[in-house]
Amino acid sequence: MKTFVIFFTALFIGINCLAQQMHSDNGDGTFTNPVISADFPDPDVILVDSTFYMVTTTMFVFPGVPILKSHDLVNWVYCSNAVPRFDFDKCYDLDGCNRYSHGQWATSLKYNNGKYYLLFITLDEGGFLCTALKPEGPWQIKKLPKGFYDPGLFFDDDGRIYVAHGYSTIYVTELDTNFAPKGDDVLVYTGDIRRGLEGTHVYKINGYYYLYCTYGGVDGIQVALRSKNIYGPYEQKVVIRDSTKGVSFGVHQGALIKTKTGEWWTMLFVDQGAFGRFPSLQPVTWIDDWPMVGVNGKGVITYKKPNVGKEYPIRVLPTSDEFDSTTLGMQWGWNHNPDSTKWSLSKMPGYLRLTTAKVVSTLREARNTLTQRMFAYYSKTIPTTAVTKIEVDSMKDGDIAGLAVFQDPYAYIAVKQNNGSKYIIMVNNGKTIDSVAVNSSTIYLRALAYYGTSLASFSYSFDNKTFTSLGNELSMRFNLSVFTGNKFCLFNYATKTTGGYVDFDWFRTDVSL
Repeated sequence: MKTFVIFFTALFIGINCLAQQMHSDNGDGTFTNPVISADFPDPDVILVDSTFYMVTTTMFVFPGVPILKSHDLVNWVYCSNAVPRFDFDKCYDLDGCNRYSHGQWATSLKYNNGKYYLLFITLDEGGFLCTALKPEGPWQIKKLPKGFYDPGLFFDDDGRIYVAHGYSTIYVTELDTNFAPKGDDVLVYTGDIRRGLEGTHVYKINGYYYLYCTYGGVDGIQVALRSKNIYGPYEQKVVIRDSTKGVSFGVHQGALIKTKTGEWWTMLFVDQGAFGRFPSLQPVTWIDDWPMVGVNGKGVITYKKPNVGKEYPIRVLPTSDEFDSTTLGMQWGWNHNPDSTKWSLSKMPGYLRLTTAKVVSTLREARNTLTQRMFAYYSKTIPTTAVTKIEVDSMKDGDIAGLAVFQDPYAYIAVKQNNGSKYIIMVNNGKTIDSVAVNSSTIYLRALAYYGTSLASFSYSFDNKTFTSLGNELSMRFNLSVFTGNKFCLFNYATKTTGGYVDFDWFRTDVSL
């Protein structure tokens, strides 16, 4: 039966795609920004052989530090999550504290002498280096003696290793082969347009050292600093400052990329409200040895695809999951480290089992909340929809299990057991808005999130055909207290005693239902 449902869903989505764009590639030699319509911020991109690799930021979500790959800079697939879990502080286990808005920040990706490198900082624990012989992993992680804010790792022609880093004031530090400082940080530039010069990446092109930086924020400004010497003096050039409201407003922070055919591009990102920060692919034209971004000072929206020598098929990043595999898809990440003994894909094959891990009072404290990004699908009017089928017979009193839209504020629709009876409840930012008694072991929960209005609504069904709305709407925000885009979440937490469990049969997304 599940096979038939999968086929029917795929057919439905295929028909819907005729009317609604679900990817950047237009199929006619052009693409439309954002290149991925979901929360993949702080991109760094490199080219190795004929494959582009991109790293982005996940902060407190693990598996994290995701690597994606592409052959044309437009169509991306998951490659690996470099850090499966982060065991450097109890806060990543939600053990009396948390790392919301902290964790892994902007990461530098490099390839040198047969090895891949990822360099990043966490504000609380310091600097970390991940290395691998292939981008699919396995990745090895080690803590460094010193961390560098928004690091730009650079391997020079003479074998020396440097990192550019800093906020408002940019420093260059030479590193030894263990990636420890060989000397003092050297101040090379102080931002003079406004505060917040950051996000530095380092390149050496035609005899110049370039520090490719941003004055961050929603109205970001991308600049290039250049010098004939790694330590300066540097001169500054604004390469794009797009103040046009829309999908290129404030495009900033990312990587310079040269294709094998000699074209130059840059992968930056744009702040897109509650859904997060979206990657934006922009052309680069060199003028007087400056990498000028976009066309006539503006970011492109629909534009010709990069010429990489051949055409590659359209790819769509996965979202839906039937939980038929023995491993979770790479689109999933846990809210902080999971308790691996309290979730399973094998105890009931074809289902995701979540067992309550500890007694908590709110969703923000709960272990084993499974999250994934919400995709905007290039529409401000059509909602992005998530539906899950959940089996609830094995819950205990006080357990709450369901489907959330998570940021600050958050909301969810869930099943709660109280005195042996079950209720479907809608909770908005910690307050129970509505509830209804139920007497069913199988329940379908649905969330609709609107990219255009930043509103989300919730409903339930007993047959996956007729859905009944419950509660009120969540006004989604991109709050710096969390610092990621809103996410769909599957969860099960205990408020009285642990040991209860639920089984999620599947999770399916679409732009409309």
